[in-house]
Amino acid sequence: MARGSAGESVLHRHLRVLETFDAWHPFLTLSEIADGAGIPRSSAHRLIAELEQEGLLERLPDRTYRLGVRLWEFASRTPGALGLREIARPWLGAVHERVRQHTQLGVLSGRDVLFIDRMSTRDAVVNATLIGGRIPLHASSSGLVLLAHADASLVADVVSDGLRVYTEKTIRTAAELRQRLRQVRSDGHAVAEGFIHLESRGVAVPVNGPGGTVYAAIGVVIPNDGTSAHPYVELLRRAAAGISRDLAAAYRPDVDERTHGIRSVVSGSRRSLEYFESLETNPHDAGVLHDALTEQAGGRR
Repeated sequence: MARGSAGESVLHRHLRVLETFDAWHPFLTLSEIADGAGIPRSSAHRLIAELEQEGLLERLPDRTYRLGVRLWEFASRTPGALGLREIARPWLGAVHERVRQHTQLGVLSGRDVLFIDRMSTRDAVVNATLIGGRIPLHASSSGLVLLAHADASLVADVVSDGLRVYTEKTIRTAAELRQRLRQVRSDGHAVAEGFIHLESRGVAVPVNGPGGTVYAAIGVVIPNDGTSAHPYVELLRRAAAGISRDLAAAYRPDVDERTHGIRSVVSGSRRSLEYFESLETNPHDAGVLHDALTEQAGGRR
């Protein structure tokens, strides 16, 4: 892999440019990107031009930049994020219909929980998460669920990185964190009361993947009013079991590689999936869809 003068790979420098964008800063100027990435403006200009050429950045009429749609295209192909999101969304919706606050789906990403989907009502309690946003693992119920089932080395990394304190209720020490993680493993769920905002309480349970490992966390954010979390835990457990069953079906081993791939990232009607699986290649490749429809029409004559 090509490397710059300081030994940093060119790919890493491109990633530093992309990482300057977040939910609070979706539009950035050249100088803002350079400052955020910590690189000279001349280097930023070259890297931005390359990313723009590939559709990973888009330049707007006011000379600011935003992340390109092609990034979404790549992300939509991964079973680990948008594929999971599509599989889980009906279950997420069922929980949200009952709770009418915030319902969300998170996955492990480094030392954070990355939220890949969320449903909310306008008058719901305060929630600090956004779709595509991150929260440190120790500071949310979803994060505690994921961290409780992760390697012990990750717990050590989280502690060494420092435990960010949001409120008087946030976990502050390594001993407190490890005790809480033992409780999460024992209880099978996590409750985070006022960890980020004192008015809010998070409740989350694990979602098991096809191999039996914890694949994600599904949770709710509700008022921190002292009521029992048990009804929410039971509701979330039923949804998690449903997601796990659908994940197992999407990754079932009794199908060929092509079918396995389609079902792991696409949900839809039975006939739609059967149609996709009958094709030898991507139906949106040039000519493929036309040929398939022509063949079908010919068979009806």
